[in-house]
Amino acid sequence: MIRNIFAASAALTLAACNMSGTADGPLDIPDVEPGDISEATMVDITRTLSSDEFDGRMPGTAGEEKTVALLIEKFEAAGLQPGNGDSWVQKVPLVEITGKDFSPLTIKGGDTDINLEYAKDWVGVSYREEAATSLADSELVFVGYGVNAPERGWNDYEGLDMAGKTAVILVNDPDFGAETLEGDFNGKAMTYYGRWTYKYEEAARQGAAGAIIIHDTEPASYGWNVVESSWSGPQAYAQRGENAPALTQMNGWVHMDAAKQIMAAAGQDLDDLSAKAKSKDFTAVPLGLTASASFSNDIRSYESQNVIGILPGSERPDEFVMHTAHWDHLGRCTPAPDGDDICNGAVDNATGTAALVALAEAHAKAGAPQRSLVFLAVTAEEQGLLGADYYAANPVLPLEQTVGGINMDAFLVAGPSKDVTVVGPGKSRLDDFLNKALEDDGRTATPNPNPEAGYYYRSDHFAFAKRGVPMLYVDGGEDLVEGGVEAGAAIAKDYRDNRYHGPKDEFDENWDWSGVMADLQLFYRIGRMLANSTSWPNWVEGDEFKGIRDESCAAEGGC
Repeated sequence: MIRNIFAASAALTLAACNMSGTADGPLDIPDVEPGDISEATMVDITRTLSSDEFDGRMPGTAGEEKTVALLIEKFEAAGLQPGNGDSWVQKVPLVEITGKDFSPLTIKGGDTDINLEYAKDWVGVSYREEAATSLADSELVFVGYGVNAPERGWNDYEGLDMAGKTAVILVNDPDFGAETLEGDFNGKAMTYYGRWTYKYEEAARQGAAGAIIIHDTEPASYGWNVVESSWSGPQAYAQRGENAPALTQMNGWVHMDAAKQIMAAAGQDLDDLSAKAKSKDFTAVPLGLTASASFSNDIRSYESQNVIGILPGSERPDEFVMHTAHWDHLGRCTPAPDGDDICNGAVDNATGTAALVALAEAHAKAGAPQRSLVFLAVTAEEQGLLGADYYAANPVLPLEQTVGGINMDAFLVAGPSKDVTVVGPGKSRLDDFLNKALEDDGRTATPNPNPEAGYYYRSDHFAFAKRGVPMLYVDGGEDLVEGGVEAGAAIAKDYRDNRYHGPKDEFDENWDWSGVMADLQLFYRIGRMLANSTSWPNWVEGDEFKGIRDESCAAEGGC
């Protein structure tokens, strides 16, 4: 995808961790010479992976078999070692659940029953591997933004017993609509508390039977058509292991018009409730209504693979610096006017996958750094970050020993730029390493122009971030050397409108790779700085992921 808690002995570990840069003190950021990064590698691998022979690199197909085989060959030739013991791969068990035979979503308790039509008024899915899903007379409770953030003194569920009930939740977070980056939830920059994934997870932690998000185009950053298309048809998930977190019976969305109708039936005004939900003094509102819905599920299990290579560190091989990119794409898709129905995914993300190999080659040529460098090509990003999330939930290399990392999700081949676009700036001390690398390269950082859209939470690095591992997500620049910001915007728009997730995201022999190679040089510097540093950069104070990292650092062997 394109942007867009401590025993006394553990306290000593954490203190040492802080001294090496996880708090506000200075970080050890060594100087790094430029790397010998092969443009030929970038070109050859991008061309190959995006050829029709790979049939769009859909997980579970012959295209996956060819992709995995190529990556293992290239990782080994680059000088890496298998990253999962003696194996180059991590098996990723996936399950595909397709809902069907949807009943209306029936709301009772008002003067008249409300029957909401599937797809038009509501959509719903189950993450449970069960043949039938039934939500029966579940009490509706409006929980505002559905946030439980102790570090921010905010709990929309305070005093509630949600067992058997359904949470009705606003999209985005309480600061939506702010003009600046100041506020309890970072102002206009969406936090993870604004993402639908968090809202469903928290509702499940609270014991809710269901969770329904009220769609609103602006705070969601996409229209109802996107919700309807994305949440209908087959839904793929990583299979759940033992001791997995609780799940609701059903998660879904309701159209804004339907939400207003529900609130009116409860004697409430949605606009008034939404305004009150922006205050930490907000108290959840039982609506005096119940919801019922049912549907059946077709379930298919299959297996895919993450590919893992490692360059062992010379001094601290049990400390890891991560590089991630997703190798998958969409396979066959809606045909173009000329009949072409292969979504080749040249930019998204053959380029990022090629970058893993090119960076691995360059680091191996320079010799092993002090810490180990990991190159992880993950599967099923396009189906919901599934490969990355499976790895982070079942890490081959301990997350408490993973220093941080860089995610590479599509290089838009647009020529050299004066800047890079930083998605989610100001979240962690990794920014210090980024800023040093930018200074060395004579470039600048441009913050993501749409922070309210929450793009930081929409790519593979996020699977690590939400488990405490600091990760950088940096896209290509917008201020091109030739044509400036206007030219950069035009190229991005052309890609988004005409090629993104379509059959025409194809390799072009005439591409100017100079900008991509400059970005790779930046990533090389950052990776090698981290690998030769003694610091463990943490999330900044107040960030939603800092508490998780602090706990992992305090664990035996952590940080």
